[in-house]
Amino acid sequence: MAVPRYILMGPPGSGKSSVGRALAASTGLDWRDTDEDVSAGAGKSIADIFLADGEDAFRDLEEAAVADAVATHAGVLSLGGGAILRPATQALLEQAAGAGAAIVFLDVSLKAASPRVGLNKSRPLLLGNPRQQWLTLMEARRPVYERLATQTVVTDDLTPTQVAAVIEQGAQA
Repeated sequence: MAVPRYILMGPPGSGKSSVGRALAASTGLDWRDTDEDVSAGAGKSIADIFLADGEDAFRDLEEAAVADAVATHAGVLSLGGGAILRPATQALLEQAAGAGAAIVFLDVSLKAASPRVGLNKSRPLLLGNPRQQWLTLMEARRPVYERLATQTVVTDDLTPTQVAAVIEQGAQA
């Protein structure tokens, strides 16, 4: 199993993609995003998968994409915000941590996440009242993020490059 060096997880607006790209650039590792894998494999956007096929179908595709990425990618891996919801994915992340992967929870406050997320319709779980939906998601997901994380970085007042530097420092500690 080629375990990723870094696996980034967190809620919408935490910076998983932008930090992933910055971390890959600073370490010379390849970057991969499981949401991009799901979209490419399905031939449609995440929002379209949710609308046409439903959340359960999306989560099935996401679970398979994470399993493939963890098994084959040795660089920086950014997960979709809800990827950690499936027990099989949680077990896989625990195994990856045991094999040396840094499982990084990118934590962020609603205040900092709001301008990053906006009212983006490509985020189907935040439709309606995005702030309340985000808070509800975080209430349910925070315990899982915290349990799985080998490192937590609050991204509120940091640029992606600064977050990447904090992650690298933490991995060396």
